[in-house]
Amino acid sequence: MKLRSFGALCLMFSVLLLFSAGTFAQEMKPIQLCKPQMEGGRPLLEVLKDRKSSREFSTQKLPMQQLSNLLWAAFGVNRVDAGKRTAPSARNRQEIDIYVASADGLYLYEPKEHGLKPILQEDIRALTGLQPFVMMAAVNLIYVADYSRMEGYTTEQKDFYSAANTGFISENVYLYCASEGLATVVRGLVDRPPLAEAMGLRPDQKIILAQTVGYPKK
Repeated sequence: MKLRSFGALCLMFSVLLLFSAGTFAQEMKPIQLCKPQMEGGRPLLEVLKDRKSSREFSTQKLPMQQLSNLLWAAFGVNRVDAGKRTAPSARNRQEIDIYVASADGLYLYEPKEHGLKPILQEDIRALTGLQPFVMMAAVNLIYVADYSRMEGYTTEQKDFYSAANTGFISENVYLYCASEGLATVVRGLVDRPPLAEAMGLRPDQKIILAQTVGYPKK
């Protein structure tokens, strides 16, 4: 009787584990971002005057509309017919992917759909940099070059162009943040191997830089 009871208990526990795992897997779903707002913003020269790096952030989350505008400004599609973007890339390879690390998990920005693809239901913000503020700011953008899209380039050319293209994108983020009163800083101090492992990157995907974005600390 005791053995049967123990077996039944084990079976029930296994079912509960399977149910919990299935529920957990379903919790993180793709996010369709709001349509980016094209109106508003400040004059370009004023924005350039106020552009700066900040290293003090509040823990306040970004509203979805703000995140939508931010990602579109960074590297969204601005010419739908041609599929071209808000930042240039050599030979239009568009090899830079933007990953978004937040308290809710890790997502991949998909520009064509203007949405977020779930990657990892875990807060990995602390892995995105060596400074303490990265773990508390609203989001950390991780710029990843997919070298598989750069056929015909030498390794040196891949490194050079992916770095240059990341610079264009990160500056778009700077300008958007200056216009909207957000704080941001682009960062090279990233322990790349553990972050790449946590993100599940392939060997031909390279972390170039990370950029923290959030509200200024009051």
